[in-house]
Amino acid sequence: MKSKDILQEPLYKLFFRYVSFSALSMLGVSLYVLADTFFIANGVGQKGLAALNVVIPLFSLMSGTGLLLGMGGATLYSISQGKGKTDRGNQIFSFTIILGSIVGSLLTILGLLFREPFLKTLGATGEIYPLAKSYFTILVSFSSFFILNFILTSFVRNDGSPNIAMISMLVGSFLNIILDYIFIFPLQMGMAGAAWATITSPIIGLIILLTRKKTKKNSLAFISFKAHFSDVLEIASIGFPALVTEFSTGLVVFLFNRTILQLVGTIGVASYGILTNISFVGISLFTGIGQGIQPLASISFGARNSKRVFSVLLYGFILAMGLGIFYYIISFLFGDQIISFFNNEKSSELAEITKWGFQIYFVSFFFMGANIVSIAFFSAVAKVRQSFLLSLLRGILLIIPFVIILPHYFGMTGVWLVVPITEGIVFIITLYFLRRYFKNSQGEFL
Repeated sequence: MKSKDILQEPLYKLFFRYVSFSALSMLGVSLYVLADTFFIANGVGQKGLAALNVVIPLFSLMSGTGLLLGMGGATLYSISQGKGKTDRGNQIFSFTIILGSIVGSLLTILGLLFREPFLKTLGATGEIYPLAKSYFTILVSFSSFFILNFILTSFVRNDGSPNIAMISMLVGSFLNIILDYIFIFPLQMGMAGAAWATITSPIIGLIILLTRKKTKKNSLAFISFKAHFSDVLEIASIGFPALVTEFSTGLVVFLFNRTILQLVGTIGVASYGILTNISFVGISLFTGIGQGIQPLASISFGARNSKRVFSVLLYGFILAMGLGIFYYIISFLFGDQIISFFNNEKSSELAEITKWGFQIYFVSFFFMGANIVSIAFFSAVAKVRQSFLLSLLRGILLIIPFVIILPHYFGMTGVWLVVPITEGIVFIITLYFLRRYFKNSQGEFL
């Protein structure tokens, strides 16, 4: 779909199409991560669940890097489309693909060279270490596929094909779930089987995206370009908040794992692993909403249509808030049933710790969705400072002191309180930034 069509079609139709396709895409990603959790919990046990949770920061790093380049490059692509500069947009696309290939290869090399110290830093010790090592080795070897899949998905979505982006993610995700079962149970491959199933998702996704048919409505094409360092900086500056948003999940897992190990040991890490993966589904939906509004906001911004820019944000903000409230209600009412799926050993201690975590931790969802969507919005309209600061606050600057202070005084309750308090503070700052931004009707063009 050309940019002029996006500017002329009723916004509610576009919003439903882009956001639903994008949210379903990210839901597919979260489901195959959740499938790993479920099958490992039931096929390997608590130690496997703890090992998986240790390796989650690697997955966050790969997906975060893919979103850094994908969201940054695709935003510039859409702004160029809104301005009618198609060639410039395709140069950005071509450069981003090459950059993603290089970064992915470097991550694989460094990950394999420094695998042992990296895993031990993340908390993989004792019986957990060989399980984490098996999963990590396979995952990091395919870093380029994960990164390129996120990049190409972002550009295809911005090129007017959110349906193709969704199909690629969902097909890969469902295949992963099927292979998870086959590799872990009938073939008894354990953690290695879960890892091999996981890497099939980006590979299948890339195949579907690369075979997309060229039509008159599509503008995306790989063309020759001249690489400039300024392009790297521009892509990175716009996409960096997406990296922080994604990678902060891994950082939080890392910090929490180390704190929880000191408080209650491996069973606490397993409990947090359940909570993390359940929450990842909701976070993925919020991220999907943010990715869905990005092309709509960017093209409207490029065309200097401030009224449409505001409407895009409003739709996304309300939807994220509503989903957050709904998610908390579900986790509160059906916490016992959800936990039982991942507690194959019927541990009453694991169930008790996790249920208490559900009731406190998921309060953060009242604010988290609005924060994530607002960060994506500021990036989409090239307001890097606001997006950057909000990302740092919710991902690093508030999390680190809170995870040090609160557990010291309140134990595991303090651990569960860290994220709700962080998201609540960021939400207040987010509202302040949005008010300032829209107070001046020309603010987005300064």
